[in-house]
This record gives sequence, C-alpha cells and structure tokens, in this order.
Amino acid sequence: MGKVTGFFEYERVSPSKQAPQERLKHYNEFVSLLPSDELNKQSGRCMDCGVPFCQSGCPLGNVIPEFNDAVYQGKWLQAAEILLSTNNFPEFTGRICPAPCESACVLGINKSPVSIEEIEKHIIEIAFEKGYIKANEPLIRTGKRVAVVGSGPAGLAAAAQLNKAGHEVVVFERDDVAGGLLRYGIPDFKLQKDVVERRIKLMEEEGITFQYNANVGENVEISTLLREYQAIVLAGGSTIPRDLKLPGREAKGVHFAMDFLKQQNKRVGGRKVEAEEILATGKDVIVIGGGDTGSDCIGTSNRHGAKSVTQFEIMPMPPQLRSEHMPWPSYPMLLKITTSHEEGAQRAWSVNTKEFIKDEQGNLKALKVVDVEWDIDLNTGRPLGFKEVPGTEKEYPCELVLLAMGFLHPQKEGLIEKLGVELDERGNVKALEGNYQTNIPKIFAAGDMRRGQSLVVWAISEGRETARKVDEYLMGFSKLPSKDAVAYA
Repeated sequence: MGKVTGFFEYERVSPSKQAPQERLKHYNEFVSLLPSDELNKQSGRCMDCGVPFCQSGCPLGNVIPEFNDAVYQGKWLQAAEILLSTNNFPEFTGRICPAPCESACVLGINKSPVSIEEIEKHIIEIAFEKGYIKANEPLIRTGKRVAVVGSGPAGLAAAAQLNKAGHEVVVFERDDVAGGLLRYGIPDFKLQKDVVERRIKLMEEEGITFQYNANVGENVEISTLLREYQAIVLAGGSTIPRDLKLPGREAKGVHFAMDFLKQQNKRVGGRKVEAEEILATGKDVIVIGGGDTGSDCIGTSNRHGAKSVTQFEIMPMPPQLRSEHMPWPSYPMLLKITTSHEEGAQRAWSVNTKEFIKDEQGNLKALKVVDVEWDIDLNTGRPLGFKEVPGTEKEYPCELVLLAMGFLHPQKEGLIEKLGVELDERGNVKALEGNYQTNIPKIFAAGDMRRGQSLVVWAISEGRETARKVDEYLMGFSKLPSKDAVAYA
C-alpha cells in the first residue's frame, strides 16, 4: 500500500473552486485539480483494507486500493491501466458520480472517506496529458455487426466493449451529436462537452461508427437493423419525465427540466435552439424536485440571471449524518449541498404543489403550495405517506417553473412498439440482469431503458455487462471482463 500510516496522518482535502460570483459569469468547469503533493497525500489515506468495501460499493467494481497505491507511487501509466480495466469513461464518473464507493470506504466509519472520485478524475486527466490514452483499434474483426441504439453512457460503454471484442459497431443517435444525457442533460459547468467530444473522437478512431439524426423506428427502418445486424443493443435511456397534472398546468412558463437544460447546452455548444426559448433571465424561478437535475436547473437559472430561485421537494429534509437506518457501508440518503446551492437558492422540504396560477393571458404568475407531514416507519426510517397541514397553503409569485421530478420509463412510441419487445411492470424494456436479453433473442437492453432512471455509473456498468452477453451470444464465449471478476492482474 502507499503509506501505512497515511489514513491518520492526512486529512481529506478538496480541490479549490472558483468563487460563486466568478463562476456564475460562465458555463465552464470551475473545480481545479489538486497539486501533485496533495494528491499524493490523498491517495496515501487509502487503508488497503483486507476487504475493500469501496469496490463492492462501486457499480463498476473499480479496483480502488490498487490504483490508489499506483497514484501514491507516481506510477501513472499503471494507475490508468488499473482504472480503465473496469471503467471505460473515468473522465465522466470522476466528475458526475455521487461516489457510492466513498460511502462504503472503511475510513468513512469515523473520518472523512478517501477522495476516490477526485483521484479517479486526476488519473484519467493526467493519463490524457501524458499521452497514455490512445486509440486502440482491434487487430482482428469477427465479421459480426452490432447496432447500438442510443449514445448515452450505457450505449457508449456497450459500443466500446463490443468494439474491443472485434465486432463492427454502429451507434444510432437521434440527436445531432453523441453523448445522450452526458451531452444534453448535464450542464457544462459540471461536465464540459470537450471532455465528451474527446472520448467520442477516440471511439471513432478505434473503428466505431456514429450515425446522427438517426431515429430508429422513424427515419431509420427497424427492418434494416433486423436484417443487417446480428445483434441490437437498446440503450435509449429513460426519457419520459414525471409530470404534475394539476390545475393550470398548461400555463406558459411551466416546463420540464430537461427541455430547459437541453436548450442551454445547445446554446453553449453553439447549436441552434429550434423550440421556443426557455430562459430564466429576470424571473422568479421555482424548481420542483430536490435531486441532481433540480440542482442543475438552479445553477443554470442563476447563470441566466434569474431574479430569484426556489427549490421545492415533497420529501422531508434528509439528515446531515447517518442514522441507525443508514448503517455503513450502505449508501446514505443525506442532505446534499451542491455547488449550485452554494451559488444561491432558497430550499424547502415537505412541500406539495397544488396549482399553477396563470394570468388572463395564460402566463404563469404564481404557484400554490401546501406544507405536508410525513408518517415515518420507525423500523426502517422510510416515509410511508403524507398529509397536508391545514392552514399552510401559500402562493409564491413566479414566471418560470421547472419540473425536475425524475423520469418514468423510456419512450414507447416508435422503436419499442414497432420492435415488439416486452416491457416490465414499470414500463421499462424487460431484460433479465443475467443476460440482458429481451424476448427477441438478438435484441438486448441496457442502462436506464432496462433498469429505470439511475446513475451514470450504473449505465456504464450495464453497458459493459450487456456487451459481454452480446459477445457470448454472437461467438459462444467472451473474453470481455465481468464486473464479478477482478479485471486487472
């Protein structure tokens, strides 16, 4: 291990960030990299546990103690090889993963956990800087063709792994550029798009073909895919947002969060916004939903120059520390203060929306809400249900409401309906985790389209696992690594 006594000699140190008043002036990333001496100390905090719970906490099974040791020793090529053996895109997860590995870190029982996510980001960025990351096209091709529908994290991971296996891979993307959620769902101040473009360019150099504005089932015939490809991977994500069908929902000024975020990502990327523009400039903005998408709406609204930003969450306020219902090493649902919250926003919990109030011209002018009380299961700590608190109804003036309440299931019209794949009880494509195969043998499903709305790190994991099962289906065996086995030796 790096340093036997490092975990009690060094404290956790986070990289510096631009001050809120400065970073609100632009849409670029604003978190600096750690100096090399500090990074050395942070990797030296790893305890090299006999049972590395961090690895089991990571959906990808990243071999964390080993890459921490390599970082401490300054062996950057080795660190990159270890990391890339389980994770195709550490430049993404190192920026936007909630780091369940850190929640499972043994050091986190009584101290701040090891900065695993930050170390991961440093490894890949230093590897790019040193020229270690290069296109590596397979020497032998199998002659098998695989179509991947969707270029989000699951589709990209599946494509990368299938290409490594020697198959000819074509990715069909209905948007004008690749990346899916990474491209149009996550703001540039969290994930600059040159980071995504760098990876897509590398994948193209490795032999993967991307077809854009290719909406399978609409302007790309399904029969073509079924005829010309030996396997198909569905990785279109969970794209139907949860709505609030309340009085006044049709008011001008009520929008889904993803429509708002996608428009801004297009502006930053210099692409044309064809729909009616959604802007927060000079407006009182209310964000309904307390998750990461809601936080992204806050950061974007503040950069627009919103008059005020308020975030409502129907669930009760999470605790700041683990409770008896959230024992280590489980992932705790704790109060999260994001960089967007630091930039300015009012937050309220246990608030239920009752009505969107509009003026005579049909424009949104206020939101009617009411406080609620939750019944809590004393054995599990889970909320069971809520009731409104009498006399707490209020109206909040606003001109823009952004609905950031998550997603229900993938879009069924078009691709899914025409393919005839079975759906599960939640409306996702039905494919068992054991083989990721649908009721149509040559069609597989991965990521949010299969498991429902989840994390980017889970999408990458699903894409990798699906690729291995597709490879087995095509070849009768697969040398692609499984997350259940240590990929690095």
